[in-house]
Amino acid sequence: MPLLLAMTALGFSGYAVLLPVAPLWAVRGGADLGGAGLVNGVFLLFTVLTQLVVPSALRRFGWGSVLVAGMLFLGLPAFAHGATDALWPTLGLSAVRGWGFGVLTVTGGVLVAELVEPARRGRAIGAYGLAIAGPQVLLLPAGPWLAEHIGFWAVFALACLPVVGVLPAIGLARMLDHVPEKRGPAPYLLLLRPVVLLLGVTLAGGALITFMAQMSSSATLTTLALMLLSVTAALSRWRIGALADRFGKERLIWPLVVLTAVGMAVLAWAVRDSHDTDGLLLMLGAAVVGISYGGLQSLTLVVAFESVSRSHYGPASAVWNVGFDVGTGLGSVVVGLVAAGTSFSSALLVAGALSLLTLPLAIRRPAAVERLTA
Repeated sequence: MPLLLAMTALGFSGYAVLLPVAPLWAVRGGADLGGAGLVNGVFLLFTVLTQLVVPSALRRFGWGSVLVAGMLFLGLPAFAHGATDALWPTLGLSAVRGWGFGVLTVTGGVLVAELVEPARRGRAIGAYGLAIAGPQVLLLPAGPWLAEHIGFWAVFALACLPVVGVLPAIGLARMLDHVPEKRGPAPYLLLLRPVVLLLGVTLAGGALITFMAQMSSSATLTTLALMLLSVTAALSRWRIGALADRFGKERLIWPLVVLTAVGMAVLAWAVRDSHDTDGLLLMLGAAVVGISYGGLQSLTLVVAFESVSRSHYGPASAVWNVGFDVGTGLGSVVVGLVAAGTSFSSALLVAGALSLLTLPLAIRRPAAVERLTA
């Protein structure tokens, strides 16, 4: 686990610091807003495409080759960013980094399941979640500040940290003697429940991350709300695993689904006046959604691994990660479309309602899944 946490923290540090800065770099090179938006769009596209093939790559090439290649693909392009700020090379480098990030996200989840017995898996997934969320809390807001006050070179240097992650990746590969084998088709029906629950909460979280600045009447309130969302999500994602091991995950899932809807309703009331945001309610709503956003990420990953056999940990991790990315994207699209026709207040209520629709799955698993598990 220490090696996995080190590799994860280094990989996500490189990802987080460059995520808001790479589009700024393209704009500096003359790209318009559409071109700047493509930078992270291409990154996410290649991340998802890679996530789908990581399980087969592990079977074919083994842990060492896949982990090392992932760290290098994610970190080395940062060196090349400094050579040009033109749009097309920047998009190409984003695609390569997407390959690396797809490897990191899928293999990290599989490694938790491989390294830790089920009785302690909740706590392990919580620690893994903190290694993911911690760098994002620190470096996502720091990236633009570093670029403006110190220089883009400082961001590119930090974005190379995944290269250092090659060392723990090699150590992990030497410890692992089990490469997931393909034994029949992946039981995707068994993964439907955790993925739908994840979609519900990431739809809400993705909407807030995308539109918080436009919903709030104050840049200071926006910064504080996003920071509170990130911190509470990180802490919840970390601590919820230990609680799941102690009290059982099922007792925690449905309250968090309800909490998502409550938090979105509070935020909808906070932004009802586009010229005068209620700061106190904005902070409260962000904190409430942050708790459910982080907690359900860990719990749904626990459920995903418990739903399949060891030979299908790879597909389970891949499906979970794709669900996370799709939910985040849907949040941006749905809230954007509804807000364009009505208001952000109405759009947040719609997002909260969509999240609440997953409550039946949170309370009880579908009968078909129960039979297949049995």
